[in-house]
Amino acid sequence: QVRLVESGGTLVQSGGSLRLSCTASGFTFSDHTMNWYRRVSGRERELVAFISNRGLSTSYAEAVKGRFTVSRDNSLNTMYLQMNNLKPEDTAAYFCHTALMGIDYYGQGTQVTVSS
Repeated sequence: QVRLVESGGTLVQSGGSLRLSCTASGFTFSDHTMNWYRRVSGRERELVAFISNRGLSTSYAEAVKGRFTVSRDNSLNTMYLQMNNLKPEDTAAYFCHTALMGIDYYGQGTQVTVSS
């Protein structure tokens, strides 16, 4: 079955950097676009970054442009989110996502906490 597993979240100081990973299984990873979402407790999940199936196209939420970079390694079935110059408002649970035949799949999430 489809499985997405995020890792890399932790507590970091404001201005610091983190790299999140999302390892996928159960589908042909290189055929599908992928996304990173995040959710602050009590709020709606928001789209952070998008990457096309071969990684040739990316897009970002305005709040993270210039600080976050999404990438993927299709040989490892893994997507990454490099997060630089982190701010307290980046504190959230981060989820990877894909959609297959109209069904949305999310991982369990990884918590990023940025202290001021």
